[in-house]
This record gives sequence, C-alpha cells and structure tokens, in this order.
Amino acid sequence: MKLNNESDRVKREVLVRAARALLAGAPEALDRIPLDMRPKGKPFSRCCVYKDRAALRYRVMAALGFRVEDESDELKPLAAYAAEVPSRIRNPEPFISILAEGCSACLESQTTVTNLCRSCLARPCVGNCPKQAVHIKNGRAEIDRDKCVNCGLCAKACSFHAIVQVPLACADACPVDAVGKSDDGRVVIDHERCIRCGRCQKACPFGAIMACSQLADVILKLKAGRTVIALPAPALAGIFPNDRSQLYGALRALGFAAVYEVAAGADETARREAAELAERLAAGDAFMTTSCCPAWTETVKRLLPELARFVSHTPSPMRLAAALARADHPEAVLVFIGPCAAKRTEASLAGDPDHVLTAEELGALLVAAGIDVDGCAPADAVRAGSRAGLRFAASGGVAAAVAGRFDSGVAPKPYVINGLSPKMIRLLATFAKTGKAPGQLVEVMCCEGGCTAGPCSFEDPARAAARLNALA
Repeated sequence: MKLNNESDRVKREVLVRAARALLAGAPEALDRIPLDMRPKGKPFSRCCVYKDRAALRYRVMAALGFRVEDESDELKPLAAYAAEVPSRIRNPEPFISILAEGCSACLESQTTVTNLCRSCLARPCVGNCPKQAVHIKNGRAEIDRDKCVNCGLCAKACSFHAIVQVPLACADACPVDAVGKSDDGRVVIDHERCIRCGRCQKACPFGAIMACSQLADVILKLKAGRTVIALPAPALAGIFPNDRSQLYGALRALGFAAVYEVAAGADETARREAAELAERLAAGDAFMTTSCCPAWTETVKRLLPELARFVSHTPSPMRLAAALARADHPEAVLVFIGPCAAKRTEASLAGDPDHVLTAEELGALLVAAGIDVDGCAPADAVRAGSRAGLRFAASGGVAAAVAGRFDSGVAPKPYVINGLSPKMIRLLATFAKTGKAPGQLVEVMCCEGGCTAGPCSFEDPARAAARLNALA
C-alpha cells in the first residue's frame, strides 16, 4: 500500500494488525497492539509513550467499528469490543469519531507575517488590503487581527513570500463549514451540517478525526461461513495497480463468494438517468443534476433543500449493483468496496448493501491475510460493467455515460462540477434560485477529479485517474 505520510502509515498499520488478530481468531491480541506498536525504549510521536498507546487504543476501537465518544468504561478490553461485533446489526452513524487525545488544538486559520519581511519600499501588503488591516511597525509589516478577514490578498501581493496563510487543516478542507473548535480549542464537527465527505479526516495531520470501520464485521462474517458478495467500485480499477481479474481472484481468496461490479450498476444508472432527463426536459424542466455522489445528495439535503427537485431520483450505481446481487443471493451479505467515505452513510440510510469497506481497508485485509494480488488466479465478475460504467469514477464520466444513453433527440448539454467547495455550493444555489443552469445535465462530484480521488484511497489521485482512463 502507498504510504502518504506517518499519520496514514499508523492508521493502516492499526487496520492490518486488527485484521490479522481477527483472521487468526485471536481477539486477545487486539489489546497488545498499542504495546507492540509503541514498545518501551523505542521512539514515540507524542509527549510520552503512554499517550501514544492511549491514542492507539482508540484507533483500534475505531478499526473495530466503535466511536470513541460512546466509550463508557476506559478499562474495557479491546477483545470485549470485538466480542460485540457479531451481534451488531448496524454500524454507528455518524461514523466519524474524534480522538481528543490526538487533536493538537491548532490555531484558527490566519494570515501571518513571517520574519522574512524586509519592510520594502513597495509595501503591496498595505496597499492591497481591503480592510486596512496591514501597517508597518518596527521595520516590518503587522496585521491587525480585529480588522483582518483572512482574505489572503496581502500574502498574494508580497513578492518576498514573507506573508503566509496558515490553514486550520481540517476546517479548511471542509466544503460546508461543518468543522469548528470547542472551548478548549479542539476539533468539533456539526453532524447536522456534515455531508460525510471524509475530507477533514484526510486533511488532519494528527489523525485526530477517525472513521468507524466495518472491517471487523466483514472479517467475522467471512470466518463464520456466510455467503459474502463483493461489490467493487469502478474506482478500484484505478486505485489498485493489478489486473482487475486478479484483484477479483484475491477477493475470492479472501472468502468472498462472488463479485458484482458496481460498474454494472453504473450502466443501469446511466440508462435510467437518461430516460428521467428526457422526461424532465419534455415536461419543461431546464436541467437535472446527477445523484450518484452521496456527499452531493447529503449537501442538498442539509444545505440546499431548494435544489432537491432538480436532483435525479435514480438510485446510485452502488444501490443498483446491490439490487442485482440481492436478486441472485437474497440471504447474502453484500459489501461495497471503494474509496468513498460517504458511501457508509448512503448504505446505512438505504439499508443495502450491508457493509462498506474502503480501498484502504481492503488493502489492509489483503496484507493481513498475506495475499499477493499478482499471484492470485484470475476470476470473473458475475456481472461486469461497460467501459462507460467504469468511467463513472472520473470527473465527467457520469455525464458522458448518460449522454451516451440519450435517445430522445439531441443529446443534452452537460455541465460538470468537479469538486464541491463553498464557491461551487454558492453557484449551485443560484441554479436553484433561477431555475437555470449552464447545462441540461449537471454532474456533481464532491471529490475533485472524481471517485479516484476519494479520501479513503491509498493511491495518488493522478496516477489512479490515468490508470482508470487507460482501461476505460
């Protein structure tokens, strides 16, 4: 697995060790994970080895699918949490959990003058500040915090790069302003506003924002001999460097009974959305937005209810692929696998599929099981998707697939929102207000670049996109 940074490495090591303990039927080994990862006399990353171990204990809790906020007994063994997994019907929602011990209580995002300031003659920082918040004092620029609105114009104007914008990583990554700070400076999330996109989790350099995994649920059901069906997302074809048939062979080696490509569900989504758009245009509607991105549909539900009437009613590829698998295997356990965080919420609300694994978690499971994908015998999907279905994972792919299925006259003009941001959300709000959009089919992807850039991937987004485009 590609390791982006130390925080990612620790998270993935916890997943691998937890998966290995569960696969071995040795839940008592879970309690040793913090000790084994941070033994006495070895380097640690926090103030002391004991705080490191405490943080790792909570990470194992999250890997088992439990929220830190729900802990009632600090002495409860991790093995006892694992014993509760088989009786769990649904995983926690919201699935996001805050590790207060890991949060560094970072400063609010602000523009700051560094010691590189030379008090130059031009002083563009002073002249370009719209709030007159910058002035020169004692031979260098200073910023009046009471006047500064953190617009960053002074930083852009300074040719010495002596003024910088210091971000609050988690809050700045959130496109809907759902991340804030408590009285003691630690991170808090407004779950009524949160769209479950996972960007804050990916952005936090301290790993203080965690997701409750469903890996333990899947492992224990595989070990119990249940019929477990894998629903791999189209993005996996770009994220994993292996041949798809060998990846499916690896899934079979893990114990999955069959593979149904979500790309097959994407083909059905494209067909249905094309028919729905034709009906809407015939009825006089000016445009329709796509519905396959759950972070986008959560944005509409929570922040843009006035846009709801323009969103397609067609189920997402995940849900339609689950329907295909459910028709063939009514009693099976269905597991979606992809790089999207918000799919956990979508599956929980829809009731199907039963579980969601991330690309990171599948990678950890393969490592824990000692499975080399390239060494696996190829396996076919029971239902496979088209190339257009695969391209659902790339920005613009959904619109192209829907347009390709459009048989009612001239194909619709697409307009692609490549990544949600406050600016894009304001733009989408104007579409609702005016009833007009630059295109008849508005594709909205929360992640810039599409699903291959999802927060739960372990691959470089550009490399994953190139790999996917080569296939599709």
